[in-house]
Amino acid sequence: MKKKLLSTMVAAALLGSLALSAGAQNIAIVNGKAVPKSRMDALVQQVTQSGQQITPDMEGKIKEEIVAREIFMQEAQKRGLDASDSFKSQMELARQTLLIRELFADYQKANPVTDEEMKVEYDKFVAANGGKEYKASHILVATEAEAKAIIAQLKKGGNFAAIAKKSSTDKGSGAKGGDLDWANPSSYVKEFTEALIELKKGQTTSTPVKSQFGYHIIRLDDERQAQLPKFEEVKPEIAKQMQQQKLVAFQQELRAAAKVE
Repeated sequence: MKKKLLSTMVAAALLGSLALSAGAQNIAIVNGKAVPKSRMDALVQQVTQSGQQITPDMEGKIKEEIVAREIFMQEAQKRGLDASDSFKSQMELARQTLLIRELFADYQKANPVTDEEMKVEYDKFVAANGGKEYKASHILVATEAEAKAIIAQLKKGGNFAAIAKKSSTDKGSGAKGGDLDWANPSSYVKEFTEALIELKKGQTTSTPVKSQFGYHIIRLDDERQAQLPKFEEVKPEIAKQMQQQKLVAFQQELRAAAKVE
């Protein structure tokens, strides 16, 4: 009798343990149907990847959202909406999107950007942007006659910034008195660059400089060695850019290899 009672108690305890274990895998039971915890884990992961912090309050809201989705989904299924052509078409598009996303994620995981590759890219950036930077100001006008008249005003003591604000057709720099801030000379059009690098600090072009934009009066305010960010500072940005470049190349390879009739 004692053995039978003990056996019954053990069996009950085991069943209770199994029930608790099964319950731990679900976050709710909606109309008799279990809502698995894996759904919450997936949504929590999405929220985390978006940069949001998962707080207890946030967890509660996520759980509410998942339960609400289950309720609405059951009602939609009850009405047979999951059998409609519209739903099936949208499901196919969603399946394609998710599968393609997995393909790209798998490729990037198997083909990470290495430190060596990033360093090579950084060195190219330094080579293209190194050397001197120039702090220049300019006044841009439509005709050579206007430019010559402004140069004459400046020679008589006219205020460069005031004239730029009043007369420059480059409204962005004009509002700042013609200030173009620090820049690599290669960032300007050829004619502008050639005239700029011939100037000495504080000097203004004595003749109008013609470009595709009109006629410039250029003043060199200062010059210095280029202030470039260190490799470690721009490493995340380089990695992101190169990952995208690799992915685009992979996509192009697949397109080129595909037989499309």
